[in-house]
Amino acid sequence: MASGTASLEPDRHRQRGWTLLVEGVPQSYVDLADPTYLAFSYVRRLATVLRLAAPAAVPLTVLHLGGGALTLPRWVAATRPGSAQTVVERDGLLLALVSRSLPWPSAVGVVVGDAREFVDAGPARGYDVVVADVFEGAAMPASVAGVGFATAAARLLRPGGVLAMNLTDVPPLSYSRIQAATLRAAFGDVALIAPPGMLRGRRAGNVVLAASHGPGVIDIERLTRSVARDPEPARVWHGAELTAFLAGAMARLDGPR
Repeated sequence: MASGTASLEPDRHRQRGWTLLVEGVPQSYVDLADPTYLAFSYVRRLATVLRLAAPAAVPLTVLHLGGGALTLPRWVAATRPGSAQTVVERDGLLLALVSRSLPWPSAVGVVVGDAREFVDAGPARGYDVVVADVFEGAAMPASVAGVGFATAAARLLRPGGVLAMNLTDVPPLSYSRIQAATLRAAFGDVALIAPPGMLRGRRAGNVVLAASHGPGVIDIERLTRSVARDPEPARVWHGAELTAFLAGAMARLDGPR
């Protein structure tokens, strides 16, 4: 597989729960009996951004960049019936493995392809939400980490649309600072969501970024309350607090592709 050696392991505690591992590292969790169950904290944070993107149960048009076991598309299908969803995953063999054991809802369209190429060719104002969860090993590939990608993703969003991006980082969170600055170069409003321990530089983990065309689209107060109530609480850095956190970090320009 392009992603590495992948396997599916059953959950001993949930009868229809499965974990997708790549190179032995857990990547996705799916409960076929309850697609609203989200085992990983970073997935719950991405889901919170999606949940606040529109009133409850209102269908959304969502582009998922990076598939894994399609945890979030299953959650959207269950919580917002009628949503139009497209998943772009470059590893066709990984998708085949997931499809055999963990079939996804027929309403979810899946494309085998490159995330950046799909975004560059995508329709302007074609989506309510774009989720970027693309990795090569443990890192986000350069093709989706620069200003060019951020600008292309912004073009795909309708007015009032939201980008949700997952990335991993280690202290002192230099990558997160650069990535937040990169989104700020293309979007009018950006928020960073992470556990307090990460923001204090004490641990590695996942950071979620949320971005929109302008202020007021992302309800920062509701987002802050929601992630603080999670079993693994997180904080939201936004506005002047995010500016201070960036500490002058510059946007990442696109390199050769």
